[in-house]
Amino acid sequence: MPERVVRIAADVSSLTKAKLGEVAEVATATKMLAINASIEAAHAGADGAGFAVVAKEVGAVADTVKELSEQLNEQLAPLVDELTKLGGTLVEQVRGTRLADLALNAVELIDRNLYERSCDVRWWATDSAVVAACESPTDPDAVAYASKRLGVILSAYTVYIDLAIADVDGHIIANGRPDRFPRMKDAYVGAEPWFKQAMATRNGDEYAVGDISQEESLGNVAIATYATAVRRGGDTNGEVIGVLGIFFDFEPQARSIVTGIRLSPEERATTRVMLVDSEKRVLASSDGRGILAERIDLSGATGTVGSFQTSDGTVVGYALTPGYETYRGLGWYGVITQAPPQP
Repeated sequence: MPERVVRIAADVSSLTKAKLGEVAEVATATKMLAINASIEAAHAGADGAGFAVVAKEVGAVADTVKELSEQLNEQLAPLVDELTKLGGTLVEQVRGTRLADLALNAVELIDRNLYERSCDVRWWATDSAVVAACESPTDPDAVAYASKRLGVILSAYTVYIDLAIADVDGHIIANGRPDRFPRMKDAYVGAEPWFKQAMATRNGDEYAVGDISQEESLGNVAIATYATAVRRGGDTNGEVIGVLGIFFDFEPQARSIVTGIRLSPEERATTRVMLVDSEKRVLASSDGRGILAERIDLSGATGTVGSFQTSDGTVVGYALTPGYETYRGLGWYGVITQAPPQP
């Protein structure tokens, strides 16, 4: 651990100062003894002349030891201070690089997950039952069968809250869980950005995605909405006859990512792992706080992946979404903050 370097530097500094202090005290005591010996030798007259010479030499040695102690202290102090500073820089760099790597891992995991969602919506929009319902939105049999078909898909893909089909005017004509979410049927979504973007797609390869939101009609859980146009005959370049919207159960998937980042038990007490959107709004957090309400300050960020240290010593690692395959990402970040370890 890089923190160990800083602790060792502090211990060396403390020990060095203490021992040099003890040496100086011994030198002072020796000097006093030499002075006392010189006084006694003077009282002894001619008989103490030899002893006076020894006392003088002892005093000189004591002066030399004290001087060496002071010089050593003066020379060591700046070196130890530099070592401490270098240790602090090492801590920031090592911890920062590691946290940035973990943040990148977190946002890459959610990107790969959401890439699958973009594939699902484009695939299911060509389902014959979905196409038939959009071609005949007033046919109760076609609509009922489409709803049943969406229910079958939901039973196999448990990561979704619901799937819904809207006509070109923006009214929901069928959903996969009408018993659970009855308010979805006949709901108007024509003003929703994801519906408008889906209607504007140029072909079946394009899709729309909305910001993470909480929809009352879907139980107020955090969802990620993916949508694309339903086209006549299920053809990639066919006429737009409706929109398929799929509502991904974002919260449990995101939570598993931010809580699954590998940290030591000691780190978990001081570390927070988050996914944030392009506006720096918290979408998921390992401590469960601030979801869709808190905004994270990344003003210290200087690139797409990196780290910085705040004034209180907290190290912040961050990574901008790199996207995955045909999923370009939404400008999200993986962010990990780690408070300095307690002494």
